[in-house]
Amino acid sequence: MANVNHWISDYLQAQKAALDSIPPAAVAAMVETLRTAWREDRQIFIFGNGGSASNASHFATDLGKGSSDKLGKRFRVLSLNDNVSWMTAIGNDYSYEDVFVRQLENYARPGDVAMSISVSGNSPNCVKALEWAKSRGLRTLGVVGAKRGRMADILEQVIVVNDTHYGRVEDAQMGVLHMLCYAFMEVPETTR
Repeated sequence: MANVNHWISDYLQAQKAALDSIPPAAVAAMVETLRTAWREDRQIFIFGNGGSASNASHFATDLGKGSSDKLGKRFRVLSLNDNVSWMTAIGNDYSYEDVFVRQLENYARPGDVAMSISVSGNSPNCVKALEWAKSRGLRTLGVVGAKRGRMADILEQVIVVNDTHYGRVEDAQMGVLHMLCYAFMEVPETTR
């Protein structure tokens, strides 16, 4: 058990370092972008793969319910990971690279927000959707791991978690996403 206890201590220390690498000013800038989208009644799209897909769904729930309940006026937020039949139809009939961009083609308008999260920053379906979104006048936001990947170069606003471990980066992603939601629940001036 001593080895496991040591591993746990090391893991927690590395997790704290990953969280400490999140720049507060970058989170605040994303809060401001979301606040503008809320004020202008813009659509917010979020998407990712694997654990990042789960985090995207969680974010859409928290922003769409918790933050909206607190504000009175609703956020228009949609996780592109949540329509399994549409994703499988797109993946089967076109390619898996298209599962997000094809949904954006139906929904997105200039001025909306496309937000993607990825540990590697190189997920082809996220990259393709973000390139499309940027070329169509959407605001692009995201959280990636230390490898940064192509997404970091595409994104207008990016937070890089300084770790490459999937679990730690995904935990830190959720920390960022929770801050983005709870800013509207716990900091009254975000609605002014």
